[in-house]
Amino acid sequence: MTGARGERFLDLVAVMDQLRSPGGCPWDARQTRVSLLEYLVEETYELVEAIETGDDAGVREELGDLLLQVVFHARIAQENFDEPWDIDAVCDSIITKLVSRHPHVFQDADAATADAVEANWHALKAKEKGRSSVTDGIPAQLPALVLAGKVISRSASLAGQLPALETEQDIALVESFSDEYQLGEHLLALVALARARGWDAESALRAAVRHRVRDIQNLEKSVGGRSSE
Repeated sequence: MTGARGERFLDLVAVMDQLRSPGGCPWDARQTRVSLLEYLVEETYELVEAIETGDDAGVREELGDLLLQVVFHARIAQENFDEPWDIDAVCDSIITKLVSRHPHVFQDADAATADAVEANWHALKAKEKGRSSVTDGIPAQLPALVLAGKVISRSASLAGQLPALETEQDIALVESFSDEYQLGEHLLALVALARARGWDAESALRAAVRHRVRDIQNLEKSVGGRSSE
């Protein structure tokens, strides 16, 4: 492969421009942000599957499919007569964000560990967006397990002040597992048992997460505002 790195990205933008322009592809031309949503979600999960199965060629292909969605949405925005923006605006936004959220690299701030970097990222993000809770900005539409992980991670600094999630029996059970596969089998068994009772495991976990979020936000209010992340 020859040429400057990133050169083919410009070629991709040019191909999308041609597809959306008069004389291009009728199917591509009629797509909207809403009509593309199913493909955006599908491509994301196909990328996740390729990563989890160690399919390196699949990762490369699915990253391309996901990148297409980014370029596609940016091209649609470019056609907005009222407030148009394009792929350069997307790149400018993420570059600005990366530089501002990495003061330990681009400025004089200190962050010796990955945990410190992550905590600083969330603190800067909350300040930029004027958020009042560590749970603000977590998409409620995430799958329940991902949502639970996000809430637990964001509220880690408050864990000692919140009702414990784990019982001694829970801790002993997980410690008895030799690897993540056994944990997965246990989760699968719980889903099967819930289904046998007529319960929806996804809805049950989502309800439990909502309850945890209320506990977190009530704690934050009781101590006079948002605690540090």
